[in-house]
Amino acid sequence: MKKKILFIMSSLGNGGAERSLVNLLNEIPYDKYEVDLLLFKKSGMFLKQVPTEVNILHRPKILKKLYGPIEQSGVWVLFKVFSTVISLIFEKDKDKGYQTGFRWKHFYKKVIKNLDKKYDVAVSYISGEQTYYLVDKVNAKRKITWIHNDYKTAHHPKKYDEPYFDKLDFIVTISDKCLKILNEEFPFFKNKCYCIANITSSSIIKKRAKEFYPKEYIDNVWKILSIGRLSEQKGFDFAISAARILKSKKIKFKWFIIGSGNLKNTLQKQIIKENVLDCIELIGARENPYPYIKNCDIFVQTSRYEGKSVVIDECKMLAKPMVLTNYPTVKDQLNNENEAIIAEMNPKGIAEKIEFLIENDEIRKKMENYLQQHEYGNQSEINKYIDLFEGRL
Repeated sequence: MKKKILFIMSSLGNGGAERSLVNLLNEIPYDKYEVDLLLFKKSGMFLKQVPTEVNILHRPKILKKLYGPIEQSGVWVLFKVFSTVISLIFEKDKDKGYQTGFRWKHFYKKVIKNLDKKYDVAVSYISGEQTYYLVDKVNAKRKITWIHNDYKTAHHPKKYDEPYFDKLDFIVTISDKCLKILNEEFPFFKNKCYCIANITSSSIIKKRAKEFYPKEYIDNVWKILSIGRLSEQKGFDFAISAARILKSKKIKFKWFIIGSGNLKNTLQKQIIKENVLDCIELIGARENPYPYIKNCDIFVQTSRYEGKSVVIDECKMLAKPMVLTNYPTVKDQLNNENEAIIAEMNPKGIAEKIEFLIENDEIRKKMENYLQQHEYGNQSEINKYIDLFEGRL
């Protein structure tokens, strides 16, 4: 008999965790597992990449009301607004995770019903309210959550997470440095914390990278690319200021940023303020970003923090010269200096390293050749996931 697995996720919008989940779902042996997927918001560009073997559950009505657009909340709109406002008041000096933790504990937990179906394994593939739902509302023999970032630097809500982590069977993160940080934050949970890398298939990515040539790309200028959610974490405010510095040096370039998020208007205003409308552009989310990576000249990641970045591994597979900011876990993802150049986490440092790559053809080509000669796909990691689901770790 097939084992029943449930995956819980916020949505399948653009983001590394979302891409990682879709990659995992495409590698699971469905002759052994029956898989359900519960999305708090049934939306996102990666929905159509979910394999047909996966049963995307109809969301319980209350989840639709509480996590959908406010105009669709119906009679729950007052409850939703009231609980959010109270959470902001009581956790006003903390990050959003603390506010949603408070909201779950004092409001949402009390009105959301248990999921009816029973599972052998249930997985929250992102932390926060999805993990709380997993523990409080799902009947499963084994419960697992994923932490996709540096727990400390991301300011996860420890006081809300801790009692839930205590009830989980496994806590999984995606790099050795992230695991070290997790163990430091929760030393009493060391025996159930594990590191398993995100699954990325080099053959699929290389194939998809050939599907088209980006219409936005312009000849005779340097094509710089960044990808990520438009959030503070990704540091695109640094990118805009770095673009101003490069422009002041008369370098001809066009910097494209792929992604969507709540900082779009803020970043667009900054682009106008810094007078770089002609050389940096927010082009929105893309279901297939790989042709953009394949055909750019330099990829730049301006993050303030990361766990293990999916897009960095994808850039390695497509042999792109990279400039990465010196966030706490960056070296955990690099084998040596041949794979990327690390910049100080400020506009000046980023601009300097981009200019260095532009001016040094030999260094760029050396990086490209090195990346082309190495294999960065890790489809075989699926065996670790299977061991996790079977409780063999």
